[in-house]
Amino acid sequence: MITVKYFASLRSLAGKEEDLFNLGSETTLERLSEEISKTAPKIGEMMRGKKVMISVNHEVVVPGAVIRDGDEVALLPPFSGGC
Repeated sequence: MITVKYFASLRSLAGKEEDLFNLGSETTLERLSEEISKTAPKIGEMMRGKKVMISVNHEVVVPGAVIRDGDEVALLPPFSGGC
């Protein structure tokens, strides 16, 4: 199982804090985005459009990253700030 955690506004879009996906021993972010799109189409679209920051096991990843069974994926919306 892959655990997906939604943060900030993505939590509202998903309607929950996290999801579990059984996608085999390994998969891609593209495949994960397709699965997420089934219940939260806007989030899947944002993932494919590179409009969310994605971390796997607390490490920021690039598109094309491989996700393995047991991984934790965090989706963070775009943010800005600073001085």
